Formats: sequence, structure tokens, C-alpha cells
Amino acid sequence: MKKLFKVLLVGLITFSLVACGSTDKPAEGGGDKPVKVALLVQMLGDLSFNDSAKVGVDKAAADLGMDVKIIEYGTDVSKEESSLIDAADSGYDIIIAPSNFADYYEQHAKEYPDTTFILFDATVDYDANGDDVKNVYSIVYSANEASFAAGYLAAKKSETGVIGFLGGQEAPVINDFLVGYIEGAKLANPDIKVAVSFVGNWTDSAKGKELTLAMNNQKADVVFAAAGGAGMGIFEAAIEKGTQSIGVDFDQATVFAEQGKDDFANVTMTSVLKNVGDSLFRALELYQKGELKVGQAETLGIKENGVGLADNKFYEAAVSEEIRKDVADFIKKIADGEVEVTSFYGMETSTFTELKNSVRP
Repeated sequence: MKKLFKVLLVGLITFSLVACGSTDKPAEGGGDKPVKVALLVQMLGDLSFNDSAKVGVDKAAADLGMDVKIIEYGTDVSKEESSLIDAADSGYDIIIAPSNFADYYEQHAKEYPDTTFILFDATVDYDANGDDVKNVYSIVYSANEASFAAGYLAAKKSETGVIGFLGGQEAPVINDFLVGYIEGAKLANPDIKVAVSFVGNWTDSAKGKELTLAMNNQKADVVFAAAGGAGMGIFEAAIEKGTQSIGVDFDQATVFAEQGKDDFANVTMTSVLKNVGDSLFRALELYQKGELKVGQAETLGIKENGVGLADNKFYEAAVSEEIRKDVADFIKKIADGEVEVTSFYGMETSTFTELKNSVRP
């Protein structure tokens, strides 16, 4: 059971295919020149989603000999589309970008038929766009499954009966985290309350801290952030208030410890992780082998080890053996399909609102 719970930064993942389109043949790599890859991210240094993606492409550069460039387009959303077009015009073989580029891929991928576009943490609409996205490969993570486990843990760990959730910008992928977190918490404690706040961006850690302190004032003693760099504020607030945090994407406690930030590590009892780096490396390796089938999406959940919770010495120190065993058993039930986790995707707005209101402090 512990293997289901342990997150590896480097390793092979077995995926479940969700066919959302078709293609005549897989994208092919090879040739005398190294494959040119561009990774587009808002900015590095978030110790979270973007840095996890960097791990994957850096491994491709080191192990596969690919020519990798990381393009930080910044916080100005008006530059997203132009950064994609600039990269495509520069002749990269592969362009990788996160979920907020889905619409741009649908609009522009057809203009660059010799380029393979990889979208991670979302999927383009293959049915609606047909051949316009036949050179797009999508990776989707079942974040709701991992956050369901995190909510279950948070509710079991909470001494006040109130936990918190800090989001970056309200978007489907973040709401999927939230749905899982609330439902997992309610399973552990039907009377649990969940304070919810959104920063409005992915970078303002000062506001993230301010909102977390406000949730602490509502008695939230465990706070989970899915907020990119803005989520750093939850750890600062936890240090100040003596509460606990749940990180996201990376094993943030371990990263903090490696950086000598023991005070941050000690308030991070676990992290909800997406194996972003692993999934990107796998995609690039398949491309080089000529085996990457574009025009499809892949979905990664707990069963596939695509998502999970970090299990480390900080988790063991913060959480009792009894609760750890309970959580591990619960995670196995998710993997085995005994527990069905609801997703935000396809959820009616009224149902989502009702779910949030049901746990409002």
C-alpha cells in the first residue's frame, strides 16, 4: 500500500489511455539533429507545478539528448498567445504548455502541422476540432483523486473541525482539486467545515498568506493550497500560527528541507502531487522512439501512480501511525475502484455551489 502512496520524481508510469481522437500514425522523432523542445511556463521558482515540469524536460535533455529551452512568458496573460506563436515560428519540433494554452492550441496547431504540441493538465476538444488538433497530445491528471485523499487526511488531522483551501485562480483544474478535497473531508468527518479562498493569480504569496491567516481566524488548522507560487503564503502563515499545511505538485516538504528551510518543511505534513515531470519525460521519450500517438489524451490517477500524496519523514512526524494507516487503506480503495471520486468536470454549477455551501464555516 505504501508504494501507492510514495511519489517518485523520476520513474516510469503506466497510464490509462482515453482515446479522444485519432491519428494516422504516431509522431516520429529521430534524425541527425537533436529534437528541439520548448516548454512554456509562466515562471519558474514556484516549487510546484512549473518546477515539476522543468524536472521532466531537464531529464529529457540529459538522458535523451534533446535541445530544450524553457520560455517564461511572465504574469501578463496577454503574452500567452504571442509566446506560443513565437515558439512555433522558431521551428521547435515539440512545444509543451500547460492547461491555459488549450484554446490557443485549438486555434493555431493546424498552422504548424510539422510541430507536435503537448498540453499538460488539460485536454483540447478533439471531437469539436477534429483534424485541427491532430498534432496535439494531451495529458490529464486526476487531481481530484489525490485531493480527495488530502481532504480525508486533513479532516482526520484537524482538531478544530475546520480546514482550509487556497486556490490561485478559479479555473476548472483548480475546482477539481477543491471538489475532491471537500468530498474526502466530508467522508472522514460529515460535520467538517472548509474555508475557501482564491488569490486571483499564481504569484502573490503575500496575499496568499493574508487569505490563509483569515482562514486561520475561522479556526482552520490545516490548509491545502493549489495556487502555484502564491501558495507559499500558506507555509508562512502556518509558521506564524503553528498550524499545518498541505503542499501541491512537488513533495514540497522535502524540497524545503533540501533548501535548508526546515521551518517550512516542519509545517508541511504532506503534498498533493501530480507527476508532471514523469509524464512529460515519458511523452518525450515516446516521441523520440516514434511511438507517441498524437490526437489523443491520457488520464493519470492514483491507480496509475500519476497522482498521490507525499510520504516522507515530515508526514510521519506530523501524522499518527493510526491515521497514516487509515489514509493508506483509503488510498488503496480509490486505486481499487472501491471509492468513486467525483470530478468538477461535467458537474452542474448548482451542484458545485451546493457542495461548497455545505461545508461553509
